[in-house]
This record gives sequence, structure tokens and C-alpha cells, in this order.
Amino acid sequence: METIEHKTITANGINIHIAEKGQGPLVLFLHGFPELWYSWRHQILYMAAHGHRAVAPDLRGYGDTTGAPLHDSTKFTTLHVVGDIIALLDAIAPDEHQVFVVGHDWGAIIAWSLCLYRPDRVKALVNLSVHFRPRNPMLKTVDMFRAIFGDDHYICRFQEPGDIEAEFAQVGVREVEKKFLTYRDPGTFYFPKGKGFESFPDTPDILPSWLSEEDVDYYTSKFEKNGFTGGLNYYRAWDLNWELTAPWTEAQVKVPTKFIVGDLDLVYNIPGTKEFLHGGMFKKYVPLLDEVVVMEGVAHFLNQEKSDEINQHILEFIKKF
Repeated sequence: METIEHKTITANGINIHIAEKGQGPLVLFLHGFPELWYSWRHQILYMAAHGHRAVAPDLRGYGDTTGAPLHDSTKFTTLHVVGDIIALLDAIAPDEHQVFVVGHDWGAIIAWSLCLYRPDRVKALVNLSVHFRPRNPMLKTVDMFRAIFGDDHYICRFQEPGDIEAEFAQVGVREVEKKFLTYRDPGTFYFPKGKGFESFPDTPDILPSWLSEEDVDYYTSKFEKNGFTGGLNYYRAWDLNWELTAPWTEAQVKVPTKFIVGDLDLVYNIPGTKEFLHGGMFKKYVPLLDEVVVMEGVAHFLNQEKSDEINQHILEFIKKF
């Protein structure tokens, strides 16, 4: 890990921390919640060893990236974050008009948005965990989750500024990180108000082989410093995204794509998701979809849990271009 370089790039009005290694065609890695560039540590080393320049930023509001107003969730729309990415690419790779992109969780949502807004900048996409979700012109995103799952659903509970942060504080940053990263229940996240993580399974006494205490230390140190509000703002901007993306209703993602998900991932088990992915609708909206890979016995944080297999999937796909 010591060979990974760290830089801060001023772009789009904020200071973006990036971790990078290697030379060659650029592969941009976009992390999710509650994570950091560090989620891609295995992929950075692997891609660098196989002839690529791997770059993983801390996204707006996360880690060592500074300058975004944490008190204002309206500054965390997909348009803002894609703006950060385009400005970052212009700064660090001015001669590469197109790059490879890999996203996971919220990073996957940002990657889908990047491919909608600026498909000219993406050579090919590998997205993990969160599939493309076409905009429903009749129903806002948070209202949709509330209608399906009720007010205790985690996306609904994440909406009120300060509310979930207070419950996280009672548990402690380290325990929050452990609970999220080791969660393996394909069922839905529920956070009954005032009960926090009581509905979660107990954190295992011994961490899984793919997650060390040192890994948890790194996440904990950054979230203890900056809190979770930056990451939660992405959820709080979801309905604003819905308003702003009206021009992209029924738009297709016209970028060569590979999608990978674990069969224990809670996203894969949302009602209707499997039918969407495997019944032809996913291909309708992502017409250059190359493959959908479902990994058996694998949960949400698959790029860390099954890093070797994910590395091979990424390299195998981008070698086609």
C-alpha cells in the first residue's frame, strides 16, 4: 500500500484527494457509502501491475477531499459530482479524452450518471452492485422507496439532516463501519427511529478474512475526522436529482458495460430487480451491455470481499477496448 501515491487536485471548486498508481490507460474508480478511495486498494495495485494507471478519488464530502459545503445537501447532486469527475479528468489526464470507469454502490450511480451526461468521456464501464435505474417521471425516488418499504427504510431515515448522524454517534464510528461492511443479509436495511442498529445482526467477533482491523482503522480515522454527513448528503439530494434529470427521462446509457453483483446483495434482492436485470429491460436501457455477472454467496462490498475475482473481471473486460 505504501507504493500508492496520494495527491490533492483543485478542480470544480473543491480539493479532490486521489490515490493513484501505475502508467498506461487510465482506470477511474468511484467508491460508495460509507467508504473511501481505500475500498479500491486491491484494484489499484492489480490494475497498476497490469499496465494501467489506476486512480481512485475520495468523492465530494468524503475523506481527504475538502471544499464542498457539508451543511448543504443541494450541492451533492449527481450533476455536481459528475462535474467534479470531468474537471478531475481534465486536470490529471488532459490528453486522454476517454477513460475506463469502475463504480460501486453510490459510485456506480455516479458512473451511470457520468455515462448519461458525458458518454463521450467514457471508453467502457464496469459497475458493481447498483444497476441502472431509469427515471420514473411519475414518482420521486425517495417517495418510491417509502411507498414500497415504509418510513423505517434506510433511505427514508437518511433524509433528515442530523437525525441518523446522532444515532451513528451513539454506536460509534468504528462499530458503524464494521456493521455496514460485514452486513450479509439480502433483506432490506431498516433503521427504526430511536433503535438504530438494533435490527442489525451482531458484528462478528472475528472479522471476515477480506477485512482486517487495519482496514477498519483507516475508515474509522477518516469518518471520525469528518463525520458521515458528506456521504449522507448523496441520499438527501436524491429527490433533487429526480427533478434535475427530467431531460434524461427514458435516456439510454450508450457505453459498453459490464455489470457485476453478488446474490446476497440487498440491492439485487429489491423486489423487481432480478426481473429487470435478467428479463431484457436492463439491456433496453443499456444497449451496449456486454454481460451481467451474479456472484454466488457474495454480499454488497464485493470489490473487497472477492477482490481477486473482481480484478480479473475488470481487466478481462477493458482489454477488449
